[in-house]
Amino acid sequence: MSSPDSTKTWACSEVAFVVLYDAKVLYPSTLRDLLIRIAQAGLVQAKWTDQILDEVFRNIGENRPDLDPHKLARTRDLMNKAVRDCLVTGYQPLIDALELPDLDDRHVLAAAIKVRAQVIVTNNLKDFPAAALEPWDMEAKSPDDFVLDQIARSSAAVYGAVQRIADSRRSPPATFVDVLAMLERDGLVESSAALRP
Repeated sequence: MSSPDSTKTWACSEVAFVVLYDAKVLYPSTLRDLLIRIAQAGLVQAKWTDQILDEVFRNIGENRPDLDPHKLARTRDLMNKAVRDCLVTGYQPLIDALELPDLDDRHVLAAAIKVRAQVIVTNNLKDFPAAALEPWDMEAKSPDDFVLDQIARSSAAVYGAVQRIADSRRSPPATFVDVLAMLERDGLVESSAALRP
């Protein structure tokens, strides 16, 4: 499992908007890598919580018992170091007042409200209906739609993020097109097509 490079410089000191990544989009390693690099490029200010990361790494551990728990813990630590001010805290008092189709997702919305996120990036769009998000001036987007938005804002920045993922892959090595194929498998069908040379 590759880890994002935590030594990247920040492209800008202020970003246009705040996004909250939920557990399902942080689970696939290549998609997680891209979402973190998009934040490192300064396109968005990415947020998540320890509770979200608990879910991510619990599921990875259950589905991939062959992976070294110490390496997973290191990946989690690198994620938190890779994106400035990414961890949301103090959102728990909001949870019980919220209503969502799946009560277990209320912590995600509570964290998004706490940081005034404009977007929740999730694969579970039905669990974050517009009616529940509109009062907070936010919307839920699939990772494919979210990345397409970032391509529209700066195709060069997203292209560069994908290239850096390819450059970081050593065992086995990967090309830019290989990484696009991985992202396509992770659900970024339209985004991968938009980035194809």
